[in-house]
Amino acid sequence: MKSLITALALLPLAGGAFAGPGHGSVEGIGAPGDPEKVDRTVEIAMDEMSYTPASVEVAAGETIRFVVRNEGRLVHEFNLGTPDSWAAHEDEMQAMMQKGMMSMRRVDHEKMQEMGMAHDDPNSVLLEPGESAEIVWSFPEDGRIGYACNVPGHLEAGMKGEVELEAG
Repeated sequence: MKSLITALALLPLAGGAFAGPGHGSVEGIGAPGDPEKVDRTVEIAMDEMSYTPASVEVAAGETIRFVVRNEGRLVHEFNLGTPDSWAAHEDEMQAMMQKGMMSMRRVDHEKMQEMGMAHDDPNSVLLEPGESAEIVWSFPEDGRIGYACNVPGHLEAGMKGEVELEAG
């Protein structure tokens, strides 16, 4: 396990571009929900390199409050999206690592703000070990949606989950 974590920590140094389109606006995955109109709460725990639960059943049109906790030893992200949106966000996450905005254990929010990469999208939280946050999300009538960690190397190590969208 120690060698896997070391390998993942070094992966961002392997290269990559410095700019990406981000992940704040992803077609077909729904929209930020109204915190006053939540249908239910789902707790998500993150550790190395998994989510618990690994899948969540959601009814079409349902608004979910995700309470996300990083129980691991590394920085992790919970990002609602699609494989295409995660791929589009890869370069930005690489740049954040390479420019010192984050490391495997810390997130420098001040530096991220200064460089115009605040990582404050409503479909995503980036958490240091021990931190927690909430996302309120309203799901569409149909679509293929999941959640993943876009910290370099984590998605490739299998850190993703599935939203099983049930027809209304």
